[in-house]
Amino acid sequence: MKILVTGSRGQLGTEVMALLEAQRQHEVLGLDLPDHDLTDRDHVLAVLTAWRPDAVIHGAAYTAVDLCETDVELAYRVNCAATRFLADGARRIGAHVVYVSTDYVFDGTKAEPYVEWDRPNPQTVYGRTKLGGEQELDPGWAVARTSWVCGRHGNNMVKTLLRLAGERETLSFVEDQIGHPTFARDLAAMVVRLAVERVPGTFHTTNQGAVSWYQFAREVFAAAGHDPDRIQPTTTDQLQPPRPAVRPANSVLDNMAWRLHGFTPSRDFREPLAELVADLER
Repeated sequence: MKILVTGSRGQLGTEVMALLEAQRQHEVLGLDLPDHDLTDRDHVLAVLTAWRPDAVIHGAAYTAVDLCETDVELAYRVNCAATRFLADGARRIGAHVVYVSTDYVFDGTKAEPYVEWDRPNPQTVYGRTKLGGEQELDPGWAVARTSWVCGRHGNNMVKTLLRLAGERETLSFVEDQIGHPTFARDLAAMVVRLAVERVPGTFHTTNQGAVSWYQFAREVFAAAGHDPDRIQPTTTDQLQPPRPAVRPANSVLDNMAWRLHGFTPSRDFREPLAELVADLER
């Protein structure tokens, strides 16, 4: 297959590119800034209609959750309009699209984990624009919602915690926000499968194991050989200064559709966490 990957230099995109290149079965083209501006409709259409991929893995997004609250038009331009342009190009050439989305499409008030058929109700500009991107897709394409992504590339909570471990004696993390930590290498395998098999529908694509940010921070410290008791619990309303964007209290995404399709569930997050910490501390 010919597979086009947007956001190819990002945290997820780098892993997707590495996986596809390691498989040596596909021709791959990565798009990312500054060479490719996906908000330029003419450029997007020119690239897609000239290269004519069989599948598009659309991972590029404006993910700065707090900045989206003030950069509203930019968030819509990147997360909605660029997705519309890619969808337009994909329709013209018959490409299958896999769109990477987020737990922020939900309001976080549900008592149980969210399944793919729950009604979205985003509370932030970021969540609304990512849902807007979902709405640009055709029914035969795939949405891969994920949460709390960490990996070897880019900025993420694991890297932050490992850095802070050497700078501070104690750290505080909220215990009233829960979710599924997801590791970019495992997520890459899931979105590549949806692309190669041209699977339609919405999927929650995360690692397994629901924890709070407080519990996750303790797991990171333990994996790195630091004392987890250096991590102290706090609550969202105690954060100073408060975050501009509301965080969902419940970000746990049940991977029900993935299971119902007969796909093997992803690993418990502690396994890829141990691998990542070992990689980063070499």
